[in-house]
Amino acid sequence: MDVALFRRFAPAPDSAVADALRCGKSPWHDAVHLLWSAWLFITPMFGSGYDWTWAGFTLLSYPVFLGLYAGALLASRRSAWRYAIGMVLLCFALLRWYPSGLSYFVFGCVMLHVGTRVALWKYLVQVLALNGALALLATWIGYPWQVLAWMLPMTLVIGIIVNVERSNEVRDAALRLSQEEVRRLAATAERERIGRDLHDLLGHTLSLITLKLELSRKLLDRDAAAARLEIAEAEKVARHALAEVRSAVTGFRAADLAAELAAARLLLESSGVALEYAPPPALPGELERPLALVLREAATNIARHAGASRAEVIFEATEACLCMRIVDNGRGGVAAHGNGLSGMAERVRALRGQLQVQSPPRGGTCVEVQVPLGASAPATVAAVEPPAPVAALERPA
Repeated sequence: MDVALFRRFAPAPDSAVADALRCGKSPWHDAVHLLWSAWLFITPMFGSGYDWTWAGFTLLSYPVFLGLYAGALLASRRSAWRYAIGMVLLCFALLRWYPSGLSYFVFGCVMLHVGTRVALWKYLVQVLALNGALALLATWIGYPWQVLAWMLPMTLVIGIIVNVERSNEVRDAALRLSQEEVRRLAATAERERIGRDLHDLLGHTLSLITLKLELSRKLLDRDAAAARLEIAEAEKVARHALAEVRSAVTGFRAADLAAELAAARLLLESSGVALEYAPPPALPGELERPLALVLREAATNIARHAGASRAEVIFEATEACLCMRIVDNGRGGVAAHGNGLSGMAERVRALRGQLQVQSPPRGGTCVEVQVPLGASAPATVAAVEPPAPVAALERPA
């Protein structure tokens, strides 16, 4: 019996509750909307008051309503609308004796398309039709028109708000899936590249070592000196291959600016910040890796603290110097020596460069990194008054 009960209340794979669980939300996420059912207990204050008839119908109908509400959230999208219609019919059945049941009608209209996306005009037509049926029934029973006048705007306003909210949730879920797919494809492409590079790097070398060792084995009995020479050459090739593998692994682990810019765009777009940038210039690895880490720190702080809607990464290169400027239009007011800035300054100082921060309150933030492509002065960190908005990092303590 317990197993049967569990199966009955298990959410369908395409139900609203299943969607909430996939997004990391609580299965009770939509239960907060039940607070609107408080109107069941408020309505009698404006009518016949609280009596035994009201109490009896409430005790009998409210559990039915809760079952229909749970069914709409747990059922498949293809059948969830039936539970919403059930709420409407529950209201119609009790309308003659139980005015509080109008709250069931509101819930039914709002949950017509729970967990699904439907054209707004189609939803409006359906709500208007249900309100027309309610008006005919209530007029036949003898309800005053004032009781019904607020029903249409209430169901329309609440229904549109809830359905637009759910539509936005569906779009957000689709965006998260697309970002995960981009990351998955990028990881797959990187693994394939590493596989090709290792094959190209080791395939010829290992074949050469195998041939030399095989030759030394054949020469061992006839010409020991030649065999030792072949073994020494195989050892030399192996050591060279080891050095190449170490260099390749270092390159695999290192961040590069192009990949970091793409990752920063994904991060910031998920936070509602549009990032613009041009392709970075070609740089040596020992310069590109620290700059990529500086860019990562700046993008993370924009997403967390800036409150920006737009950011930009600008590269300017000359024969002697490279300038990387990270700008946003956020709230500004960045502390000149915060923890994140200190870490970035240390990386830039190791490159014998300079780090400047421009961040007036409510004026955005600009993080400017200048590193020499030859010799340069030691790094400094300066906070100056900027004329333009830019990239936010940390709020002052």
